[in-house]
Amino acid sequence: MAVGMWNDTAFTRRFGLRYPIVQGPFGGGASSVALAAAVSNAGGLGSFGAHALAPAAITRTVAELRARTDRPFNLNLWVPLPEEAGLRFTPASFEAALALLRPYLRELGAPEPAFQERAGQDFDAQIAAVLVARPPVLSFVFGAPSPAVMAALRERGILTVGAATTVDEARHIEAAGFDAVVASGSDAGGHRPTFLRPAEESLTGTFSLVPQVVDAVRIPVIAAGGVADARGVAAALALGAAAAQLGTAFLACDESNASEGHKRTLVSPDARWTTLTRLFSGRHARGVRNRLITELRAHEADVPPYPLQNWLTQGLRAAAGASGHPELQSLWSGQAAGLVRRRAAADLMAALVAALDAPR
Repeated sequence: MAVGMWNDTAFTRRFGLRYPIVQGPFGGGASSVALAAAVSNAGGLGSFGAHALAPAAITRTVAELRARTDRPFNLNLWVPLPEEAGLRFTPASFEAALALLRPYLRELGAPEPAFQERAGQDFDAQIAAVLVARPPVLSFVFGAPSPAVMAALRERGILTVGAATTVDEARHIEAAGFDAVVASGSDAGGHRPTFLRPAEESLTGTFSLVPQVVDAVRIPVIAAGGVADARGVAAALALGAAAAQLGTAFLACDESNASEGHKRTLVSPDARWTTLTRLFSGRHARGVRNRLITELRAHEADVPPYPLQNWLTQGLRAAAGASGHPELQSLWSGQAAGLVRRRAAADLMAALVAALDAPR
């Protein structure tokens, strides 16, 4: 399947990588230092989803990654959406949202969360920690931070990657001064990183989106969504992308921090059926359709927005994962899950490289 000098691209040159392969960052605790380091050590760009981490945890994570790899790695943060600033629970809205989850918490024997008004991390404090820790790469989803933040990152030599679900968003990312942009198609698992229009209006498929973004911007484009094996990487490169990002394939790897039930689901026939849902976090994300999604589908519009719903469901998700109840947890997955299998991250990287190096 050799595609010329497939590993010599604008992205590998700019980011100092051996291969144009990016491990998608996972939020919600599914990232691990072991996984990110394994991918980086194998020549790709390992990633760690840090949006839920407090500043001290960001500092610790960067130090742990540096201890495990001397290669570039990527930390990922979420840019707060303006409409979510200052969101608070009232006692009434908290009780209404909790009432939907109470039967499942009782089924799992998990405690109910106590009322609190606000949720989520302080983005400014996270950025301050990043500026001190200086990871080699910092990626953002849900838009771009302020020009002052972008300037501070450049001053410290931190390379930046943004995410786009439309051509307009890709142009916005380029104008903000990012070093590369992820073109995230609707086939991708996990959260839709839409920020200019509603997620429901930003659902272009990966292999329609990628060439349009390539034509629209000058910075390297990373194709994401529906890429789970060497064929997907080759197709992304053929469409003009300078790298491919694999999420679900790495999520199923031994080193990922996804629950055992989540990993089993990803390699089962159930993973053929994914859907977009707001039920777990308050933002649209693609995951395997399961019992909780089916039973609460009629309440999609009723759940509070992120970060309130994300905080409210964290105990439920953790309890379901720990007790082996994948039917009640968020099973983030892309539409190419039928192509993934369980293995070590280094073995996945080796398989991708061998297939791409092989003559056609």
